[in-house]
Amino acid sequence: MKKIVSSILCGCMAAGLAAGCGEAPGEQQRASLDEGAVSETEKGQESEGIHLKIWHDGDEAIMSTMEKDVNEMLEEEGIRVSFEKKTALTDQLKLYGTDEVNGPDMYFYAHDSLGMLAEMGILAPISDVSDTAALNGELNKMTLEAVEYKDTQYMVPVYFETLLFLYNKGLWEGEVPDSTDELYAYMEAHTDTDAGTYGVVNQHSTAYNVAPFINGFGGFIMDKEGNPGLNQAQTIEAVTYNQKFAALQADGDYNTVTTLFNEGKAAAIIGGPWLVSGIKDAGIDLGIKSLSDFTLPNGKALAPFSGVQGVGVLKQSAESKGDAVEKVLKALASEKVGVDLVVNNNCASANEKVYENSDVAANEMVLNIKKTADTARPMPNIPQMSVMWGPAEAFLAAVNKSNADISAAAEEFQQEAVTAISDIQ
Repeated sequence: MKKIVSSILCGCMAAGLAAGCGEAPGEQQRASLDEGAVSETEKGQESEGIHLKIWHDGDEAIMSTMEKDVNEMLEEEGIRVSFEKKTALTDQLKLYGTDEVNGPDMYFYAHDSLGMLAEMGILAPISDVSDTAALNGELNKMTLEAVEYKDTQYMVPVYFETLLFLYNKGLWEGEVPDSTDELYAYMEAHTDTDAGTYGVVNQHSTAYNVAPFINGFGGFIMDKEGNPGLNQAQTIEAVTYNQKFAALQADGDYNTVTTLFNEGKAAAIIGGPWLVSGIKDAGIDLGIKSLSDFTLPNGKALAPFSGVQGVGVLKQSAESKGDAVEKVLKALASEKVGVDLVVNNNCASANEKVYENSDVAANEMVLNIKKTADTARPMPNIPQMSVMWGPAEAFLAAVNKSNADISAAAEEFQQEAVTAISDIQ
């Protein structure tokens, strides 16, 4: 595994500041503090309070909500947090992950980079600073699964995202169906490719957007052990089923499908909450349906990937500021923070109690994301996944754009994936 991380990081350095890549320098040896020094440190913390730095690479408005709430909740404890934005966050953690003076105490980021950061040896298990059973008691099980790596919890989930079925109420005719076969029939009746108008558009050759079909059919892009699954029978079945949808969905790249929907040339789009601001700017009367509400021919529901945003703890902070870190983790996982993230930022909280709040119950988008958590699967957080997206999307493009034989293409790109994984091990 050390070679996996090393290979990934070398690639990142060669390519520049690539997203999702980074490496921590060797663990710095820290001089042992004598009893007098510890006492002086504690005195300083008592008189000046404790300040914890949390690095992130996210939306400033979301971070501002969390920072404000946590500081209000912990003011009497003498604990203050500041969220500091760092572009190419994993590269910054590589440089400063073991630096007590210049590095962060914690970081806030998507869960899918967790395996790489854990392999660097810079993260503390959450159990080092908190009773995880008590901390996790109100948190969604799917989000907790996302923040575990090798059976160890390294993050506390705060909110999550999934793909949704977004439709234009002014264009959609009748009720939105409850099965994918009925959805396809609607597309056949409401798509005119020559005129450039569509019933439903999707990024049909992007692995993330086809994952709801693959996962729903029981296939997988990559399993938890790092094995690619492009040639699995269930994956091939899903890609075959998706192919007929792709034929009615334009070219399938992000800009094309988003523009078609926002310009009123598509009645619906499969996309995430990140599309909503542009949709509202276009003046569209937006309807939302959970992908979990669509049943596949096998009787199972569509099962999209989920991206979970959460907070992790750097080792040196766990060792020197453990009590303060625990209180910050509890605050970030709290019902108060969760409600405010929904109300202020439309983020679907990982805290289950949040959904009992009347203001949250009025948020259609958040409630549909929450419903989708019933079938959603966390994106794999293992380092091998970094080389899996390429073969998976080449496979889908060959099938959907070049009409390649599906079984032959599955074998070809399965082997490409196996080779790519082998090259970093």
